[in-house]
Amino acid sequence: MPQPIKFEFRVPSFLNVKVGCAGWTEHQKSTTVSHEMSGLNWKPFVYGGLASIVAEFGTFPVDLTKTRLQVQGQSIDARFKEIKYRGMFHALFRICKEEGVLALYSGIAPALLRQASYGTIKIGIYQSLKRLFVERLEETFPTDLLKTLWTELGHLPGVVPTAQRAAIVVGVELPVYDITKKHLILSGMMGDTILTHFVSSFTCGLAGALASNPVDVVRTRMMNQRAIVGHVDLYKGTVDGILKMWKHEGFFALYKGFWPNWLRLGLQIY
Repeated sequence: MPQPIKFEFRVPSFLNVKVGCAGWTEHQKSTTVSHEMSGLNWKPFVYGGLASIVAEFGTFPVDLTKTRLQVQGQSIDARFKEIKYRGMFHALFRICKEEGVLALYSGIAPALLRQASYGTIKIGIYQSLKRLFVERLEETFPTDLLKTLWTELGHLPGVVPTAQRAAIVVGVELPVYDITKKHLILSGMMGDTILTHFVSSFTCGLAGALASNPVDVVRTRMMNQRAIVGHVDLYKGTVDGILKMWKHEGFFALYKGFWPNWLRLGLQIY
């Protein structure tokens, strides 16, 4: 009897490779998505908000001196022509002497409320988005999203400079803090210690103060300015304010209150 014919079908090896790759790709995508979703949690928001409130309470007197130094010596607004304070420490002592110690915390309630919202959003979103993006783009920082958010806020006097300052501070401070701490640890110069965090904090505070102080001065003055009858030479915006201060008071007027600004920013991140 004739033997039955046997047919043997083998799948080419390249098809196995394709199927395997497709399966792996789908698995990788689902893993990435689930990992990204797990990266968004509440802890950075809660811890960031609480830390910002504590930092604001501790640095508010320094912020008060910064505001007083930035407002004084104006050639446009006659109410603030007098140079009353010679520096941060002189302002602290004079305010305590003339207005009392409690005056150092005048306006603390709205400041704490601001940090409860701004600090929570700033640190929470930064940490969450950094966890999502940095793994894929090592040197990418998601602060452009925050910049877009802040620069789209309102059209009231002082709101735009406030948004611009927030965008500059967040866009400079947090990345510089991460980069400084990373290089200090990886270079072997310092370990992951409190001193490393201290150095990183004041380095990023210096960068933030250098970048944001001109806008901060304009913001402070725009929030303090009042319309005067027949007086048209007021600050109409950030660029207008910077140019007028530079023209009437000199370049260094843009850095009034720099030292308390640096100290405050450094201590708040720390």
